[in-house]
Amino acid sequence: MAESSIIIKGKKQGSFMDKVAEILPEGGNLNLCLTCGACASGCPASGLEHMDPRKFLRMCAMGMDEEATKSNWVWMCTMCQRCIYVCPMKIDIPQLVFNARASWPRDERPKGIRDSCDMALRNDSNSAMGTAPDDFVFVVEDVLAEYQEAQPEFKVMQAPIDKPGAHFFLNQNSREPVTEPDELVPLWKILHLAGVDWTYGSKGWAAENYCLFLADNKCWEHVTRVSAKQADELGCKVFLNTE
Repeated sequence: MAESSIIIKGKKQGSFMDKVAEILPEGGNLNLCLTCGACASGCPASGLEHMDPRKFLRMCAMGMDEEATKSNWVWMCTMCQRCIYVCPMKIDIPQLVFNARASWPRDERPKGIRDSCDMALRNDSNSAMGTAPDDFVFVVEDVLAEYQEAQPEFKVMQAPIDKPGAHFFLNQNSREPVTEPDELVPLWKILHLAGVDWTYGSKGWAAENYCLFLADNKCWEHVTRVSAKQADELGCKVFLNTE
């Protein structure tokens, strides 16, 4: 009878989780999982594609790189970081998910997210709807004038754009100026009644960053820098992200 043997190898080589841990502060605590399930209990994506944060992390830890990183579940994670907040070991699962997304060839990533990212790169608005800076200015001024006339109690309300020295630099969901312009107004009213010193930027005003969700590092950094540069040039003290 032929003898059988089990060869116990050392540390697994070149695993996906090990590579991600190398680029995260303190390794993202990726090896501290207690398998308690707290992450899965609060995750809005738990159960989708028969996956949850705990299962995803354990698969990565066991070297099941292909099964974990190529699961469609990585695109269903909202990156809300709720799993980190409830985790007793503060394991950075969202960064693991982000890098799983980044391992996909760009043309195989979800088309809707990819197209929205590419649209945001077309002009300095950063708008996923493709709205140019001049169009945004026109919509804001038109809607403001309408409400100033229709509601006398707000006749002095302002919605400033490119106001130098404003304390807050405010951004806006890019869908609203295009399809739901009246949805801009409630926040203006709150800021007006609270006496807040704020401004939009004609550049970098769009709030969402689909390039970040696409895990395209170069593109999401570009989008972020456009907004940050505009806020800096206006001398704003606080970047107020409405998304």
